[in-house]
Amino acid sequence: MDLNTVVETRDARDPAPWRPGDAWLGGGTYLFSEPQPHLRRLVDLSRTGWTPVTALPDGSLEIAATCTIARLSRFAADLPAAAAPLFEQCCRAFLASFKIWNMATVGGNLCNALPAGPMISLTAALDGETLLLSQDGSRRRVPVTDFVTGAGRKVLTEGELLRSVTLPARALACRTAFRQASLYGLGRSGVLVIGTLDPVDHSLALTVTAATVRPVRLWFPLVPGAGRLEAAVEAAVAEHEWFDDIHGLPAWRRHMTFRYAEEIRRELEDRS
Repeated sequence: MDLNTVVETRDARDPAPWRPGDAWLGGGTYLFSEPQPHLRRLVDLSRTGWTPVTALPDGSLEIAATCTIARLSRFAADLPAAAAPLFEQCCRAFLASFKIWNMATVGGNLCNALPAGPMISLTAALDGETLLLSQDGSRRRVPVTDFVTGAGRKVLTEGELLRSVTLPARALACRTAFRQASLYGLGRSGVLVIGTLDPVDHSLALTVTAATVRPVRLWFPLVPGAGRLEAAVEAAVAEHEWFDDIHGLPAWRRHMTFRYAEEIRRELEDRS
């Protein structure tokens, strides 16, 4: 879609004072998908040269905000980590064409903050932490579970930039279990639940996305019983936090979340 209110595009390597009507441009798959009448200038991140995925000395991974879904998928195919299959499962949860895969970015998916954002699902489940850069040069780190605060809402301040997401080595070593439901064969995720089992202390983390307006991550020191798990999910998600749109009613999303949570609990319990 043409953005006929945009009068200028700037290279992010050539900084200029931030002003009303500015927006960061990553892959542009969202920006150019619908009218953006409030925008006047785009600040292009495509030439920043950020390495898409970096393996850090401590075993963690730093994923640049500009990393495309296609690049992340290719990287994970050769990743020697127990959690590697989860990357492809979440990439496939886009149900998008190859054009989107090669343009859409990890950072853009997080910043859109849609409940069904599969990069939110992936990075929240693997205990990811965002690095945010402000216009005054200061930096702050925010867990992915706190970065997205609601449907379409995130903690970014005016002009603040999501630079990267770091996934810790311990999370990458976890065994994982993945469940997803959509109302249609090629529909947007209505429910996406991920379990991770720590191979060292056998702790379990359960992450709920798509069904809820924000990512919900629960941690248990050991795999809980069915009743304890259900009670924990019930307590963690307020009634108004079950998402409601054409891709699924709250009651259905809630039902499927509990069903998948129990399936994941049993699957990972058998592997603990």
